Amino acid sequence: MELIGRSRAGFADGVTGVILAGGESRRMGSNKALLPYCGGRFIEAVRSKLCGLFDEVLVVTNSPEQYRFLGGRLVQDIHVGMGVLGGLHAGLAHSRTSHIFAVACDMPCLNLALIRALTALRHRADVVIPEGEGGLEPLHAVYGQGCLPHMEAALADNRRRIVSFFPNVEVARLGIDRVAAIDPGFDSFRNVNTPEDYFALREPLCIPPSHEHRRSQ
Repeated sequence: MELIGRSRAGFADGVTGVILAGGESRRMGSNKALLPYCGGRFIEAVRSKLCGLFDEVLVVTNSPEQYRFLGGRLVQDIHVGMGVLGGLHAGLAHSRTSHIFAVACDMPCLNLALIRALTALRHRADVVIPEGEGGLEPLHAVYGQGCLPHMEAALADNRRRIVSFFPNVEVARLGIDRVAAIDPGFDSFRNVNTPEDYFALREPLCIPPSHEHRRSQ
């Protein structure tokens, strides 16, 4: 039997992978998570990467029937209709670990070394977040259970932006220079909002998950 998590990838216990699959995909016109990619679907590429790093990977969705083919644990929003912060809150609340690594379902070019660098800092702050060319990347970040009451307060106040609760918690930033040293093209943060974005990723920039995993062992 193939082991997942610490034994396979050298990870410490205590982190759950969380994929946020609750977006409306208005500009794309169809469900981004299920778009064809690398012989499968976007969400399968994301989940494959995370399953190589974490013992458990959750998918947060309010349409669980669309994702049962994944075979993993599916959870739904606790605060329905509250956007991406509501999904992030659900992932953290439903996790069985002290921290989560959260990522959007349409970011298939994840860099394992960058995720490792973020999770290695998880005990230093409530949030560990990388800085890309466009600023902080809250949909590619680590969140601790200490964030939950502050997320809930923000949601109760109808503040739906992820960063809205950041002033109330400890935030550790992985600076852009360090991120660039690990992922020079910042490909980890590429996502798909429009058909043009999707076609640009049809020829993937990332190494197939199975190849990168073998190389990292």
